[in-house]
Amino acid sequence: MIDWKKIETVLLDMDGTLLDLNFDNHFWKEFVPLKFAEKQGLSIEAAKQQLEPRFKLMEGKLEWYCLDYWSDVLQLDIAGLKAEISGLISVLPHVTEFLEKIHQSPKKVYLVTNAHRGSLGLKMEKTCLQQFFDGIISSHDFGMPKEHAGFWQLLQQLHYFEKQTTLLIDDSMAVLNSARLFGIAHLISVSRPDTKLPKKEIIGFSAIEDFRELMIGL
Repeated sequence: MIDWKKIETVLLDMDGTLLDLNFDNHFWKEFVPLKFAEKQGLSIEAAKQQLEPRFKLMEGKLEWYCLDYWSDVLQLDIAGLKAEISGLISVLPHVTEFLEKIHQSPKKVYLVTNAHRGSLGLKMEKTCLQQFFDGIISSHDFGMPKEHAGFWQLLQQLHYFEKQTTLLIDDSMAVLNSARLFGIAHLISVSRPDTKLPKKEIIGFSAIEDFRELMIGL
């Protein structure tokens, strides 16, 4: 799938790519509605009906990923709630083996995430993956999410990479499309970002179910 001799820089998403998206799906679809329902004196179903359109409205915007924004809007301690169920944070199968192997190579490896620094810190603390990266970049540092074309320009200015020798692995179609428009040559999606859900059909991009598929020739 990848000719590793042509790759000098590897950009890796976090949630749904390296980490099981089950944590975030459970958090936003079940745990936050539960806590919102308790605070507002609502049923769980009524809370979900109120929250779902509000979440939908922010998808693809920096606010969607911002713990401070949702803490303020929902009047809940979002970072504290994440810590409360942090036992659910887990690394996807064979990710650690892949990171260990690529870390031994001369390639530059960056974690590039839309996650807020509060969430990012918690997840690195739980998984200890930070040791494998040459840099960790949150889109909040740039003031725009990865779905925005300007993000990649700022990233390239901060950590220079050649578009033709760079690989991005991400589970978001919107992010992959944004990177493609910017000109990043090698793009791979993840077809099973949440281990509790069925494999997704990916159209328009090469896709892996787990990282063993990329370890050949690395």
